[in-house]
Amino acid sequence: MHRFHEAIMYRCVLRRPFDSCGDILREFRRIAIMTAPRRRVAYRIDPFDLHLFSEVISHGTITAAAEAVNLSLAAASARLKALEEVAGTRLLDRSKIGAAPTDAGLALARHANRVLAELETLHVEMAGFGHGLRGTVRLLCNTAAMSEALPKALGRFLSSNPEIDVDVRELASNAVLDALRRGFADIGIVADYVDTSGLISRPWLDDRLVAFLPRSWPTGKRRSISFGELLERPLIGLSSDSGLSGFLAAQASRSGRVPRHRVRLSGFDGMAQLVAAGVGAAVMPESAALRLRGKDTRTLVLSDGWAARKLLVCMTPQGADFAGVRTLADSLVSSRP
Repeated sequence: MHRFHEAIMYRCVLRRPFDSCGDILREFRRIAIMTAPRRRVAYRIDPFDLHLFSEVISHGTITAAAEAVNLSLAAASARLKALEEVAGTRLLDRSKIGAAPTDAGLALARHANRVLAELETLHVEMAGFGHGLRGTVRLLCNTAAMSEALPKALGRFLSSNPEIDVDVRELASNAVLDALRRGFADIGIVADYVDTSGLISRPWLDDRLVAFLPRSWPTGKRRSISFGELLERPLIGLSSDSGLSGFLAAQASRSGRVPRHRVRLSGFDGMAQLVAAGVGAAVMPESAALRLRGKDTRTLVLSDGWAARKLLVCMTPQGADFAGVRTLADSLVSSRP
């Protein structure tokens, strides 16, 4: 009650007396809310309940979800009710035809899927340790690395290190670094135009981008061309969600331009075939252009400064403490041609 007394004295000092008993009660309630101890969140969510809830979202009924996780309908319903009590809100709208997630349920489902995926990764990695293995290294890389140099380098590493598995995914260089810093990856391979501050970065390969053109196009004896000139011509590109496509779109937008793609494909091999057919020009790593060149194509150097890139192998200082991560990073760096 002493805070209530202080509030009354404060009002009196300010010469703002209470007008009525109701005014006093409202002030008391305000102070009580402000000074009430905060309720501590009890982390009592069972991963199995998250799995059950995800099955409900997937199947649309509690009955089907119960069958999927080998529970009786009564047991599944009880666990879902307990989950709602822990969450402090209704998660499912139940009806005679099934169960649909509320807004809170949709939010929980997003988190549940991520948590369950992380737990699965954890179980796999711990199982590896239990069998004398050193686990799985999560590697993210940009388009150039994924398409050209990385498969051969990984082949040598995996053959020499049967105790280590590698989970490889492709992302744009900026997204790779973001995932590294947030702990979602162990090693990242990126182009050197990104900010790698706070990370351990080691040079790996040259990643020069070049123009890959139909030989039938009139270029004379030129040995280089600017990206701006290419934007005036029909282009063949990678899928829009690839890291290289995003990088090139960003370069074009700096000059207020938008590339005109006749077609987008999932790999450099298909792009090269369409270039040879005279459909359009393409931008690709020099290593890919050298591998795919033929009598109907030619390669010109891109004169833009940003085209002369290098690939870096990056990891966090914390990640470097793990033997498997260090071993893979050392193997990649030593595989430079």
